[in-house]
Amino acid sequence: MDPLITDLKELVAALDQEMPDQAAFFADYPRHSLEDWFNLFRGYCNVRPPWPASESFLLKQDYVLKKLQERRGQVTLSDAQQVDAQLYLWQGDMTRLAVDAIVNAANQRLLGCTQANHLCLDNSIHTWSGIQLRLACHRLIQDQGHLEPVGSAKITPAFNLPSQFVIHTVGPYIYGKTVSEKQKQALVSCYRACLELADSFHLNSLAFSCISTGVFHFPPKMAANLAIATVRDYLTIHQSPLKVVFNIYSSEDLAIYHSLLVKDSHY
Repeated sequence: MDPLITDLKELVAALDQEMPDQAAFFADYPRHSLEDWFNLFRGYCNVRPPWPASESFLLKQDYVLKKLQERRGQVTLSDAQQVDAQLYLWQGDMTRLAVDAIVNAANQRLLGCTQANHLCLDNSIHTWSGIQLRLACHRLIQDQGHLEPVGSAKITPAFNLPSQFVIHTVGPYIYGKTVSEKQKQALVSCYRACLELADSFHLNSLAFSCISTGVFHFPPKMAANLAIATVRDYLTIHQSPLKVVFNIYSSEDLAIYHSLLVKDSHY
């Protein structure tokens, strides 16, 4: 038996004891393979409120996540497609990227997705970072005394992720089929705020997800155009040395970014 299964069983037992009201919800989850036990552990962590955890729990959680990350393998800038001196394009799971910071398309509470085993990026980032990320984000919201405004950005450590930091930004939510000029500017503000924050921390590399295009319903091609234009303008105007990765997950988004970026590439 994989020794990580034993560790995951202990973590799940601790989470089950901490949240006995969730036991019925997770009762039908399979418990055979390493993947089964990780999904059960992930589900419990996804629904867990931002409560403190014991040092022994965090040490075991960190060990398991690091070992699983080693098996998944890391992705660096050299694995991405370079499209000009500072821009890169890469398709895949952002939680494998070993860059200085990755950008999470967050909700206004900054607490991550609380739906067990949901496939959104917010869920994945909080899962692979560990429960410390939810605690750090909760402290940020408590300290500022209000929800995170749309178009701004906050930075936290990345904990167990290959990146050093996570930058959290809340994109505009699109209702209906029309995108207003205010919503376009809010998306531009997200990208600009992340770039400014990365530069203020003297970071060398930053990876963007496709902000607002998933469950927030921003039209993907319009969002890509705004993202690329904003990043290019910022790098030029501010003479920023940042290397920026556009991290794409779906084949549809890859085709959009490829058409907008690679056609002008000299690399």
